[in-house]
Amino acid sequence: MISTRLFSIHFATALALAGTTSAVYATNGINLIGFGAESTLMGGADVAVARDTSALNTNPAGLAQTKAPLLDIFGSVLRTTDLVHKDPRNEEHASNRYTALGGGGYARPLENTDCTVGIGLFAQGGAGGVFENLRTPFGNRDDLSSLFGIAKIIPGIGCQVNEKLSLGASLNLVYGSIEQDFFSNTSVNLGGGASFNGYKLEDASAIRTGFKLGMQYRVTPSLTLAAAYTEKTELPMTGGTLVADYTERGLGKVKYADASVKGFALPREVAVGLAFKPTDAWLLSFKLNWLNWDDAINDVKLRATKPDNAAAPAVYGSTNPADWKNQWVVATGVAYKWNDITTLYAGHNYGKNPIPRQNSSPLLAGILEHHLTFGAARKIDQHWLATGGVEWMLPVKVNYDNQLFGESEIRNEAFFLHFMLSRRW
Repeated sequence: MISTRLFSIHFATALALAGTTSAVYATNGINLIGFGAESTLMGGADVAVARDTSALNTNPAGLAQTKAPLLDIFGSVLRTTDLVHKDPRNEEHASNRYTALGGGGYARPLENTDCTVGIGLFAQGGAGGVFENLRTPFGNRDDLSSLFGIAKIIPGIGCQVNEKLSLGASLNLVYGSIEQDFFSNTSVNLGGGASFNGYKLEDASAIRTGFKLGMQYRVTPSLTLAAAYTEKTELPMTGGTLVADYTERGLGKVKYADASVKGFALPREVAVGLAFKPTDAWLLSFKLNWLNWDDAINDVKLRATKPDNAAAPAVYGSTNPADWKNQWVVATGVAYKWNDITTLYAGHNYGKNPIPRQNSSPLLAGILEHHLTFGAARKIDQHWLATGGVEWMLPVKVNYDNQLFGESEIRNEAFFLHFMLSRRW
């Protein structure tokens, strides 16, 4: 029974993370800027607008606006245009240029109540890159990669307390996974008892729970205020395997049967926002979001035990400082009702890079800051609505001094295509 449940969880999250092992998509730190097409195409300025099933992951109070059964199916395709690692020996673009993400949600009102319930599947975010055949500091060539993804299954409820106030809550079942290749075919004796032994990590994952609370308050027919709180979710990824290269010791490749990566978490978040309709055609939205990265990502610890060779070290491990800083994200969005069947969207999202310069790395390029979004929604008929658009992650670069690579640079720029198909009954 337990194995069946876990299979279902892994299958569902695999759908949301489809393509995770082929590209990067870090945005607000390791979070996407929005969820569902309307949320994203308004630049993530969604907390006071949330009115489709993406409300489960933005502001569950918004579910109360759904007065009939609603199904949303959404997806995104990412194309990285400038994900580059540069050091004194290399200037290489990551080989993983494309990512496909998907998800969906369903909501329906509860009979004889002012509440709506729903359940959704969301790709929350992630980070990483694949750099093949780099020149290593040891004179050979080898691969360097880290692929980290997070998805959620979210049930929730939103209730209309009175004509002005709506409240909501959702439960987050969070799945995280990580794979790494850190010069896994490199083994060098550095002298003085020191050595470098590359590794390959696979299948480390975590399943944890969290929650989100939300509120929307309609001050006037044209002005809505809103707030949402998300609790921190630890993601200690365990149950993996690690293969270390001990060729310099005459041991060849050694497999460790129990590997883990600890030190990652989804941060505590507090979001406030407003939505304003100056006319029936225009909707303006604003969100200010605080992400408590300082308490979420500090030291990242890799540890592997149970080697298949008794002559190998009993524990393979490392600790890498991260020390992420808290992040303020400012999102603004606009929707314009062109006519009865077409609505246009635009938005801007800004969040300062939370990674300290000295802790930057090609393995976790969550340095993107500015995002511009454009799109449109069009009614197909009285039941069906199609929404689509583009998100441009503006180019950014960070120069840093890495103990392994020396004076280095990481650059990032990408485009997202977003689409959603909605069915109302």
